[in-house]
Amino acid sequence: MDKIRVAVVGAGVFGRHHLRVLSQSLNATLVGVVDADPERAAMAAAEHNCLTFATLGELKGNIDAAVVAVPTSQHAEVGCELLESGIDVLVEKPIAPNLASARRLVDTAAKHQRILQVGHLERFNPALAALKKITSVPLFFEIHRLSLFSPRSLDVDVVLDLMIHDLDIVLDLAGAMPEEIRAAGITILSDKVDIANVRLAFPGGCIANLTASRVSTERVRKLRLFQPHQYISLDYQKQDAVAFTVSGSQQIGFQPLPVTKEEPLRLEVEAFLEAVASRSRPLVSGEEGLRALEIALAILDKIEEHAKLVTQRLQLLS
Repeated sequence: MDKIRVAVVGAGVFGRHHLRVLSQSLNATLVGVVDADPERAAMAAAEHNCLTFATLGELKGNIDAAVVAVPTSQHAEVGCELLESGIDVLVEKPIAPNLASARRLVDTAAKHQRILQVGHLERFNPALAALKKITSVPLFFEIHRLSLFSPRSLDVDVVLDLMIHDLDIVLDLAGAMPEEIRAAGITILSDKVDIANVRLAFPGGCIANLTASRVSTERVRKLRLFQPHQYISLDYQKQDAVAFTVSGSQQIGFQPLPVTKEEPLRLEVEAFLEAVASRSRPLVSGEEGLRALEIALAILDKIEEHAKLVTQRLQLLS
């Protein structure tokens, strides 16, 4: 396919990773970078041999697509301006801080017939691709996503920062929205929820237990899936997955799933470029980003309800 002209909006941690991958892509021409900090933009441009643009308006006519890697609170404002300028957009997760902003992005992309992809990176993890090939009837999920504390992304709760990856994946594998949500969470080092535990119940009896923490002593990215006669364990960090299968004679067979390891961000970016070139629906569309956000915000509401119950109990005991 012809090379897609791309710019990155936001030269922070995620933006710099996108700049690196795009500069190495055979399917993209990295045109430039936009950032609110001119010095940071200049440094990023020098490192990746591209131009700096002072405003989003300067991008119109110079690029075909853009990666939006600004703070979540700015996703809708930046993304919609680009979409209205005829530019296809890959916006980092979560799609937006609230449902109104997310719907605005989705509606704007539809109105202007632009590609809108959401950066749910784990969807492109090769180990997950291997798991999906043998997933039949998911009955139970046990998922842990734990991180060491970092001041990055403290503008959102851990549910929107970390757990939303797994919410997106569970919704995709379960093929339905949950009919019941139970959740609890606590604040430790920030003014938002830093640890959360969630139980989702889906139609047909499928259950998903999810735990996310950004104040852990170790980094963990694991998913366990149980389905009839089979248990699959996946490690996102190692990019490996193994299946334990019970035969009719009650014998347990162990089989590593074939995984071709690759950087998920590179796969995500290349999939976006392909969607732009072919004008096809991206693997993680704006609608799917909106769906994951809807469940994440419902979880935060449940966490708030639980916190009020705990507060009331403590007041009675004091």
